[in-house]
Amino acid sequence: MREFGIRVAQILEENLIFVSLLAIVVFFSLISESFLSLTTLATLLNQLPALTVVAIGMTLVLISGGIDLSVGSVVALSSGVIGAGIVILGLPIPLAACLGILAGGIVGLANGSLGAYLRLPIFIVTLGMLEVSRGLAYLVTDSQTIYIGSAIQAFAMPWASIGMSTSILVALTLVVAFEFLLRSTIFGRQIVAVGSNESAAEISGIDPKRVRCAVLVISGLLAGLGGLMNAAYLGSADPNAGIGLELSAIAAAVIGGTSLMGGRGSVVGAFVGVLIVSVLQIGLAQIGITEPTKRVITGAVIILAVILDRWRTH
Repeated sequence: MREFGIRVAQILEENLIFVSLLAIVVFFSLISESFLSLTTLATLLNQLPALTVVAIGMTLVLISGGIDLSVGSVVALSSGVIGAGIVILGLPIPLAACLGILAGGIVGLANGSLGAYLRLPIFIVTLGMLEVSRGLAYLVTDSQTIYIGSAIQAFAMPWASIGMSTSILVALTLVVAFEFLLRSTIFGRQIVAVGSNESAAEISGIDPKRVRCAVLVISGLLAGLGGLMNAAYLGSADPNAGIGLELSAIAAAVIGGTSLMGGRGSVVGAFVGVLIVSVLQIGLAQIGITEPTKRVITGAVIILAVILDRWRTH
């Protein structure tokens, strides 16, 4: 009987994140009659794509031993470039979308070059780029929301046949692709090695600077894609978009089992973390919790996730 109890405890520990998600869903289902509804599902599916792709990039950066605080502002910059390209310059939507994603990649390259090659503290570098990117977003949009119209919204509209949008399908595909990259490719193993022990990784022939720069570029490109998804969902480019998104992405990654110390994490786990963060925010809104209180609860969840992570690894 004792062995059975120990085994049950091990199973619960190994699947704690899934148990937590189920518990949150059951809790809100019991106290809110409207929680288990098509409206809630639609709201969830609309929120998932941008946060998911940003959380993927954040997970890779954290596993490598870094952090990227600029992603929320990059989302705004990317959507601003897309909006200005379509409305002001009259560019085709695909070209404007590519330019928006490229803008994110350029910010990521700047982060990687300054942080990895010049050895500046990546926390400070990305904090500075948070302000730079936000300022550029205001300049590109002239501090005004640019209304793009319904053409770009097709990317975020659910397909009648499957009930899911192109955005969410792209996000789910990227979750699978980057989990495969992390677990089954040389580059993925290099990311883990650099985050676990940079000196040992360098002795074994890995270039930590190249790896860290590469993951920051990937994070920037994914944040740029998040800007496209955000613009498609809103049908507009808002220079205030993405405020606080970097914190939600960090929360999702940490809740999903990614270590803030580097060397360990999972893209699939981060996606489940995105589900937990999104379900928590939707559920709290439905039961009438105010925005300041939601922030307090979300922050408490992040701290609890870090405590649980320390408990699992010690």
